[in-house]
Amino acid sequence: MTDPIRLLLADDHRMLRETLKRSMLDEGFDVVGEASDGQEAVDLATELRPDVILMDVTMPEMDGVEATRRIVEAQPDARIVMLTMHADQDVIASAIRAGASGYLVKDCSFEEVAATVREAISGEVSQQVAASMLREAKGLVDEAESVITKREIEVLQLIADGCATPEVAEQLFISQKTVKNHLASIYAKLDARDRTQAVLQAVRMGIVRLY
Repeated sequence: MTDPIRLLLADDHRMLRETLKRSMLDEGFDVVGEASDGQEAVDLATELRPDVILMDVTMPEMDGVEATRRIVEAQPDARIVMLTMHADQDVIASAIRAGASGYLVKDCSFEEVAATVREAISGEVSQQVAASMLREAKGLVDEAESVITKREIEVLQLIADGCATPEVAEQLFISQKTVKNHLASIYAKLDARDRTQAVLQAVRMGIVRLY
C-alpha cells in the first residue's frame, strides 16, 4: 500500500481552509500543515517538505505567486497547485512563471481538487501548464505582430543586442534617419519613453530576446 500524498494548504480564509482540509482527508490525503499567509507557506514548505502545496493566490504578508517563486527557488521539485478566484490569464501566467505545477479556479469541486493534486504528483498537470504557456506565448506574439512591423522587430532586436543607431543602420542597410523614424514609431506603439522601456516591453511580448 502506497503512502498517502502529503499536502500543505495555504489560504488566508480559515473556513475555506478547514473545509478543504476535511475534504482532502476524506479523499485519502495526509494534510501535514496549514498556512494562513504566503510567508508562513514558505516556512512550512521548507520545514515539512510536502508532496504538493495547494496555494491561494491572494494572501497577506506575501501573495501566493511570490511564495511559489521562493519555494520553487529553494526546492525545484516542489509541486504547487494555485487556487485562484477567477481564471485571470495574467495571474495564471505569473503563477506559471513562478514555477506552479498547475492551477484551479475556486468554484471547482473538491473532486477536481483531488484529481489535480494526484495529477501534480504524476506530472500530468505539467501538460496543462505547458498548454497554457503556449496559449499565452501565441497570444503575445499575435498581439505583437499586429502592432509592430517586421522591420521594427529587426530594429528592436538589434537594439536589444546592444547596437547603437549607426550600427543598426549599417546592419539593416538603411539610413540612421530611418532607424530613428522606426524607433519613434516603436515608442508610440509600445507606449515607451526610451529604448530601454521599448526593449523590456518587447521582451515581455515575446518578440525580441535578450542574449
